[in-house]
Formats: sequence, structure tokens, C-alpha cells
Amino acid sequence: MTQLEYAIRIRALTKNYDDFQALKGIDLKIPEGSFFGLLGPNGAGKTTTIGILTGLVRLTSGEAKILGKDVVRDFRFTRKSVGLSPQELNFDPFFTIRDLLTLQAGYYGLDRPLARQRTTQVLELLGLTAKADAKMRELSGGMKRRVQIAKALIHDPPILILDEPTAGVDIELRHMLWHHLKEMNRAGKTILLTTHYIEEAEKLCSDIAIIDKGRIIAEGSPGGLINSLGKSMIKLKVRNWKPSFVLKNREYNYSDDELTIRTNNSVKDMPEIISNVIARGASVEEARVFNSSLEDVFIQLTGKSIDA
Repeated sequence: MTQLEYAIRIRALTKNYDDFQALKGIDLKIPEGSFFGLLGPNGAGKTTTIGILTGLVRLTSGEAKILGKDVVRDFRFTRKSVGLSPQELNFDPFFTIRDLLTLQAGYYGLDRPLARQRTTQVLELLGLTAKADAKMRELSGGMKRRVQIAKALIHDPPILILDEPTAGVDIELRHMLWHHLKEMNRAGKTILLTTHYIEEAEKLCSDIAIIDKGRIIAEGSPGGLINSLGKSMIKLKVRNWKPSFVLKNREYNYSDDELTIRTNNSVKDMPEIISNVIARGASVEEARVFNSSLEDVFIQLTGKSIDA
């Protein structure tokens, strides 16, 4: 893949704040049209990375490019190519939603007729038409999140960066936003997502990177990371198992008539494991499988839950 086919390309990126190094030489390649997740515990470097991509934070060394253009030298192009929905809500409380979006479109050079047209389209897309003439203080938290995303979309950028877009919203609204984001991605928009909801990353992202303490520690598809780094378990309810029995080349525990065996592939390994148990003179009364999740992989790599 050539550099121009990457929506976002980061090389050896560092960021220092006095004696604290927030980013320690990270590399990322995000192809055009992808739905990419950047996961990490609090303070890992996610928001710093987004800040550098959008011109809100000055990098210390390395480079970051948007659609092949440097975010420092070609800042006018790169900032216009990105729509950012930040984690913190930031609105002028005195404008209606319609006026707020029209004004936002003007910041990106859209003339008034086109700005109004885009505002109408985005209001309809995110289910905000009925609230178009309301002011921000009249909206619920979930509605404010929709407006935040609407602001990021108003100039129809090829790249959308979402920093915790569904934080604090109810389940119904979260699923509605997921639907809209999937549709936008299918239409060709590149989306970079940070989230504290592992389920959100699994459902939406084709690829993810896990960042911790300023370093990228794993990268791949959710399924690929689970298969390569996760550990499944098979639990067998057994009778007549003796402490002297051994399952060779298997990591397992025995307690209260139950064998717990760790495995990389539970479906493939189950018949062999049961045969080995029976061959040693024990019987199997019940078998259960517990597969690893992306959250298990995350905790294994970072030693923390995602919201820690």
C-alpha cells in the first residue's frame, strides 16, 4: 500500500511535556476507508495522538500525515480533511443548533447557501431535525453528543475522528449512533475511534491498536488479536480424576471435580482433551467452553481494565 492510500500515517511520533513523555515513538498506518480503533487506559496517549493529528497539540519529534500531507507543513489541508468530535462537549449556549452548525460550516469555507444545505442534511442524518431551533442548554446529554458529531461532519470531511463519542449516552442512542457510523464508513469515510466500551470497538472497528504508556503494544483485527493473544478455557466436570493423573503439554487446574484447561483453540482441542481424560480412567459428565474476549486481551496486555 502506498503512502497516499493511508488516511493517517504516523512515524516515530513523540510528545514530551517537560520531563514527562506522553508518546514514545509510536507508529500507525490507517488505510483510507477503514474503521480504526485506538484503545488504551486513561493516560495512555490516545487524546495526545488525536491532538497532534488535528493541530491542537504540537509534536516533539517524528511525523504525522493526513492523506499524505504533513500535519505541520500542510496544516490547512490536513485540518480541513478531518472532522473532530472531542471527548469534552464544547458549545456556544446562545445559538440554536441550526445556527451553530451553519456557523461551524462557515469556519471551513462553505458559503451560506451550501452551509445551510449541509446543516439540513446533517440534522436529518443524526435525527436532530426536530431540535434544530433549540439551544444547547435545552438538550439532553445524548442529544448534545449527536450535535458534537454533527459539528464534526458539517464540512463532509473524508476522515472523522471520534474521541469517546458515546460516553454517557443511553444504550438506545449508542446503538443508533453505531448504525450511522457504520453507514458513513460503508460510504467511504475513514473513521478513527477511541472508546472505553470494548463492545463498541469489537462491533465497529475492522482494526485496532492498543496503546499503553505512550507505546503501541498490539495491533490487528479484533478477531486476530483474540486468536493470537487470547486464551480460551475448557471446563470439564469429571469423576474419578486422581491427583497423579497428568494431561501432557496442557496448562490446567483441578479443583472440586472440575478440570480447567487453557487452550488456544477450544473447538479443535476439545475432542483430544476429553479422549485423554477418559484414557486416564476418569469420566466426563459435563463440558463447557469459555472463549477469550477483546477485553481479556486488553487486560492481559496492559494489566488494567480499559476505563482504569
